[in-house]
Amino acid sequence: MAHLWHTLGALKFFCQNALPCGERMSEVHVILGGKVRVYQRERSPYWQCSAFLSGRKWRASTKTDSLAHAKEFAEDWFLDLSGKSRAGLLKTGRTFKEAAEKFLPEYELLTLGERNPRYVKQHGDRLRVHLRPFFGDKLLSEITPGLVQEYRIHRTKTSSTGRPPARATLHHEIVTLRLVLKAASRHGWLEHVPDLSPPYKASNKISHRAWFSPDEYRKLYEATRKRAKAPLKKQHGWGSEQLHDYVLFMANTGLRPDESARLQYRDVSVVVDQATGERILEIEVRGKRGVGYCKSMPGAVVPFERLKARNKPAATDRLFPQTHRALFNAVLDEEGLKVDRDGQRRTAYSLRHTYICMRLMEGADIYQIAKNCRTSVEMIENFYASHIKNTLDAAAINVRRAKSKNRRSSDGRASRPNRASVM
Repeated sequence: MAHLWHTLGALKFFCQNALPCGERMSEVHVILGGKVRVYQRERSPYWQCSAFLSGRKWRASTKTDSLAHAKEFAEDWFLDLSGKSRAGLLKTGRTFKEAAEKFLPEYELLTLGERNPRYVKQHGDRLRVHLRPFFGDKLLSEITPGLVQEYRIHRTKTSSTGRPPARATLHHEIVTLRLVLKAASRHGWLEHVPDLSPPYKASNKISHRAWFSPDEYRKLYEATRKRAKAPLKKQHGWGSEQLHDYVLFMANTGLRPDESARLQYRDVSVVVDQATGERILEIEVRGKRGVGYCKSMPGAVVPFERLKARNKPAATDRLFPQTHRALFNAVLDEEGLKVDRDGQRRTAYSLRHTYICMRLMEGADIYQIAKNCRTSVEMIENFYASHIKNTLDAAAINVRRAKSKNRRSSDGRASRPNRASVM
């Protein structure tokens, strides 16, 4: 029986102190009555020490290749851990690394078909490159708002480009961090998710997205029309014609570039609008918001009919099988339209922004624009309506109160006008 208990005790110690899978030891020494072991990995000259305490395995590097010094370090290290454990200062729990490993597989499976695979992959890239190196060995309970602020400072100082990361880049990293902490909270590893909002944050400046003003838009489509009629190279003829129709189509429908890339001929029909009596396009849109509908401006009909006549398509063919991004950027550069006055670069998305801004300038209802563009009123108010002067009603702003000719005081006597107010 004694031999059996000895065997079970040795097995328990081995299980508690086993190395993770994949790590091999070249030599192991047990000290302090089996409470601590000192070992050496195959590819490292330094000795490591490990112990099992307070329901968790602890490990540390002795930073020395001398076995005698390593044993002395291990004894002091274990006694220090034991003292912290008795004083209640030894924190235990899951680490951020474990939470990240739990989060990634379940996020990928539970968002299958709802999130772009590239977006899912970006979460893994942020964890691998930035978050795990900083938070990896930290306990989840140790991730406080102060530590997150230290991470922001760390990212600002250690940027590989020599300049601080963009605000949006740091925001996406904090979003990934929050998702991992929420996953840990759902599994009961964390009592609550800490406040991750940046301190000392003032209100964001009002900004707008790059778009083409009416004069700039006219300059753009005249340039693409010129390219379509006289391409620089013969083999670019079809692409130049496609680009010209693309510019007109996008600026008169407000579609997102990814929505137009999925658009098939069977999704578009030419109809006569009952309210206006004009020929417009009714479009069944498939994109980031799922399936939605769009009614175009009359200016989108002719480009669509040119596309059908030029390509003679089947119902399942795409309107724009190519993006023509290089040709579009070449036209922008030639016309000096690539960058707006605030330094923002214009892309195909700027045609959607142009559509929204022009509709607001014409006095269209903001709610109807939001429905037609498959977005929210809040987004339009924040990024478009704030810089469109036509959304301001001067008649409602420049209101003057009518002044009575003979104002009387409380005792019935006529009051004299204030000399300081007389101009």
